[in-house]
Amino acid sequence: MHVRILRQLKLRVETNSTLKCTRPNFQVSWIRHRDLHLLTVGSYTYTSDQRFFTTHSPQTEEWTLQIRFPQIRDSGIYECQVGTSPPIGLTMMLTVVEPVTKIIGGPDLHINYGSTINLTCMVVHSPVPPPSIVWSHNDKEVNYDSPRGGVSVITEKGDVTTSYLLIQKAKYSDSGSYKCIPSNANPLTAHVHVMNEKPEAMQRGSQLRIQCYTLQILVLSLVITTFN
Repeated sequence: MHVRILRQLKLRVETNSTLKCTRPNFQVSWIRHRDLHLLTVGSYTYTSDQRFFTTHSPQTEEWTLQIRFPQIRDSGIYECQVGTSPPIGLTMMLTVVEPVTKIIGGPDLHINYGSTINLTCMVVHSPVPPPSIVWSHNDKEVNYDSPRGGVSVITEKGDVTTSYLLIQKAKYSDSGSYKCIPSNANPLTAHVHVMNEKPEAMQRGSQLRIQCYTLQILVLSLVITTFN
């Protein structure tokens, strides 16, 4: 049994990891294999880590080990051990994952004036898609109904959730820092620079100007040498 649990420590959202074991008429113990630590016996907790506790449902005979605020270090194998003779053990793997936010092409994007800005934000390693993704520009939430117009967002949810922020006919005022803020992952910032030319074109232009100045200096030197 493979369980994937969302880590939400930074958002301070109380999310419990639960491992369930059903065995009628028998008391159940929970053991962590990493250090062979006895966590609970029946309804009693035998660890100083108060995040761990167990619940029992008499109707279903289900014993549930719960972990408050699961952390990555809690990943590993856990065993539900039934007090039969000899004991019966059921092992299960718990994987705690933390969503990661990525902005394609970041942290700096250079955009031609008048072209379309396409900021692509991806949330990976998330057991469930983020309920929402908010975009901000210079720490102000992007308003898709602003008089500027031409601003839209497209969000595709799945194993990897992707949000596209599209800004048509880029202006100099569109430059600045853009932040992608998923509701279940860390925010990430990209810096947009709107300019007349691409950096490569600007570099080629600078090289041409330098070559031109060098040629002018050579011609001037030849003229001075001739007259002397």
